[in-house]
Amino acid sequence: GLSQYSSDPRTEWDLSTYSTRDQVLEAVRSLRYKGGNTFTGLALTHVLEQNLKPEAGARLEAEKLVILLTDGKSQDDANLAAQTLKNLGIEILAIGVKNADEAELKQVASEPLELTVYNVLDFPLLSSLVSRLTRVLCTRIKEKSNKENADIPMNTGPQLNPTDLKISAVTSKSMHLTWSPPLRPPKKYRVVYYPSKGGIPKEVVLDGAISSLQLFNLTSHTEYLVSVVPVYDTVVGDALRGVTSTLPLSPPRSLRVSELSHNSIRLSWTPAQGATQYLVLCSAAPNGAED
Repeated sequence: GLSQYSSDPRTEWDLSTYSTRDQVLEAVRSLRYKGGNTFTGLALTHVLEQNLKPEAGARLEAEKLVILLTDGKSQDDANLAAQTLKNLGIEILAIGVKNADEAELKQVASEPLELTVYNVLDFPLLSSLVSRLTRVLCTRIKEKSNKENADIPMNTGPQLNPTDLKISAVTSKSMHLTWSPPLRPPKKYRVVYYPSKGGIPKEVVLDGAISSLQLFNLTSHTEYLVSVVPVYDTVVGDALRGVTSTLPLSPPRSLRVSELSHNSIRLSWTPAQGATQYLVLCSAAPNGAED
């Protein structure tokens, strides 16, 4: 499977899309480069929520490996997202090109770092890593597969997935989220929210016994995307998603003009809720316009 990312991750193909090597190579040759920002944390969250799901071709009994290829420093918290994957037993290899931050690569990658972190000066040099990466990946899969497998819940649905996300008490700066927990309470919830037109994703981690959250310090008059992800010891449930817009800031109302003189006027208005200051602008009306 392969996803590209900038400020909005995009799945190019799922694990189940192609079944032969030639098909994959042809898909790579046809790939269109996606320029833009470097939101690595959002990309890792996308991979977890979208690409490592049974409906995307991920087999619950199979080992999971993610290869991160980046040429820059992340503009969001890549470490937090990477830790979530690693806590679920997902192996991460980090490959940096050109301006990648090596310290960040080492934070994101799984141990041992001498096998999972690579850095090259330019894209053509990636070819020098292929044979070594192949050996490392195959060896890691065999090692992990030979360990005693933990019991992995095979039932997704009401057993593992929350339902009925409700967004209420929406203001210009806040909103309240509630949801119905799954039959089996998760270890924790990851709540991710960000403006739909682009912005740095923010994340709140809650104990699995909690099923509500108040979001503060939001931007007014903005559409937000919200995801509630249940996290278990050995598996992640499906994300529960919602979208809503914060209210615009309250305007002042009922502007009134009084006490006119040859060089002054008095203005009065009904206050705007929450306003701490007002900016008053005035200019002479053009000739012929209404006073």
